[in-house]
Amino acid sequence: MQKHALGLFISIIAVSFASIFILSCQAPALSIAFYRLFFTTLLLVPLILIRKKTREELRALPRSSLFLMMVIGVILAAHFSLWITSLKMTSVASSVILVTAHPVLVAPVSFFFLKEKLALVNVLGIVISLTGVGVLVIGNYGYAAFGLDSVEGNILALLGGIAAGLYILGGRKTRKTVSTVTYAFVVYAVGTITLFFICLMLSAPVYNLVPTDYAIILLMAVVSGIFGHTLYNWSLGYIRASVMSVALLGEPIGSSLLAYVIPWIHQEPSLYTIVGGCVILVGIYLTARTIKEADLLENV
Repeated sequence: MQKHALGLFISIIAVSFASIFILSCQAPALSIAFYRLFFTTLLLVPLILIRKKTREELRALPRSSLFLMMVIGVILAAHFSLWITSLKMTSVASSVILVTAHPVLVAPVSFFFLKEKLALVNVLGIVISLTGVGVLVIGNYGYAAFGLDSVEGNILALLGGIAAGLYILGGRKTRKTVSTVTYAFVVYAVGTITLFFICLMLSAPVYNLVPTDYAIILLMAVVSGIFGHTLYNWSLGYIRASVMSVALLGEPIGSSLLAYVIPWIHQEPSLYTIVGGCVILVGIYLTARTIKEADLLENV
């Protein structure tokens, strides 16, 4: 369990850099979304070529599992489209906070459909974390220094959060029977194809981007894609969906801090952001403590 918790911790740090990479690009949001998944998919190809077991698993995938992963891939494409677009229209803090507010969806759905019991302390951790998210959202709406917040951008981020919640639930179910690399490759590939057609339909460029943008998006694919989402997908097979969702609430804290210290972005966090972030950390701690206690009971 310890290595799975470490993997989750690393993935949270890695995804916290995503918003910084995105805001460092000149390319349109949909183009960034497409190339992020495209490069991440390409990075997985060498693993598939050298791993016979993975190739065999891909060929032997049941139709039901393949179909579900294809649906998850489309949902992931929707998540990136909505969230990355929101980052171009609102502040980092507001966008990342709203997109990670999906435990409201994940916790009850995982309880009713995945039959995952929620301990009282687990529920308390979720409530506290969401309270912190509420504090952050209120603060960012009233914080004029950003000059970036818009109703449209925040709505897109919230819709992106709903898509993220569905992505987590689908991944939690599928990862019980499918390996990480196989799962990630199919989902990312389908997401890439979906985003390609979205770009074509909405006239977003899929070639002739600024050379530095290609480099930044490739770096984002390695850091936030491989060490972020893929490592997160690996953890999904071992840690409860509701816990994973609450743990990801650490991303707004990391992203907000990075947005503050990176010179060319420099968005100073408000008092609400700092207070809300501390509240979220308390909620994450309580939820993580549930994992540890449950693990100890299993080993007795």
